[in-house]
Amino acid sequence: MATPQLRALGEHLGTEALGIDLSKLDDDTFVWIRRAFAEHPVLVFRNQHLSAGDIAAFGRRFGMPRKHALVKYRHPEYPEVSWLTNVEEDGKIDWYGVKRATDWHTDSTYEEELPLLAMLHAIEVPSTKGGTMFADMRAAYDALPDGTKAQLAGLVGLHGRSSGPAGERLYGEDKGATEKYYNELPRPAVINHPVTGRPILFVNPMHTHGFKGMAREEAWQLIEELAAHATRECFTYYHSWQVGDLLIWDERATMHRGAGDYHPEERRVMLRTIVYPN
Repeated sequence: MATPQLRALGEHLGTEALGIDLSKLDDDTFVWIRRAFAEHPVLVFRNQHLSAGDIAAFGRRFGMPRKHALVKYRHPEYPEVSWLTNVEEDGKIDWYGVKRATDWHTDSTYEEELPLLAMLHAIEVPSTKGGTMFADMRAAYDALPDGTKAQLAGLVGLHGRSSGPAGERLYGEDKGATEKYYNELPRPAVINHPVTGRPILFVNPMHTHGFKGMAREEAWQLIEELAAHATRECFTYYHSWQVGDLLIWDERATMHRGAGDYHPEERRVMLRTIVYPN
């Protein structure tokens, strides 16, 4: 196989990997993907035709795919793969699926262990729109004023399951059934990427609901201000889905959201997995 190539999709974020068939992935090509992914945290592979088992196998090359917290959407044969869909089993519109993940977040920051990455594979897409948006939290940190960087250096965020301002705004009490209760977890407001060492703004409005030693009102104002800063156009990429796209994103270096801009009567069906360290 010829050496794969990279092509920019967005001005600031989003990169396509050309010349790769993930159903026939060899070790050398995977080494190339892993190296590219460290620098390009939203990586897209077009024209892929993958089963849930293929997606689970690709995830296992990076680490350990894990069952999604929302039991309802787990794939029956491969529970480490889940459905991201607006369609119920009986064909009716799944309204929770329509609104699911449509505000800015980083996945599973309420879990004891942070995920490495997640991936989505497009099976059915709306005729127009229905994209996913990503924000580069490395670039967002770099662009913060020095005073804000100094403030964040001493802050520890408090994370819960959809308990931040965006989580409450989007879901309220309807957060979906999970197998266990999630306790509040502390996370530094700034972390460093484990491969590149770049500092990352690690605050998201879905799951970050406070900071240690800070009143809730003040904390929520800061969370919203940081989210508004990080999701400016200069830091974001809108991915327009095509059937067959497999997209992976770095859960440490980015935030994301479903754009929620398509007609909900149109089918939107994807397979998803989230990968943790071994």
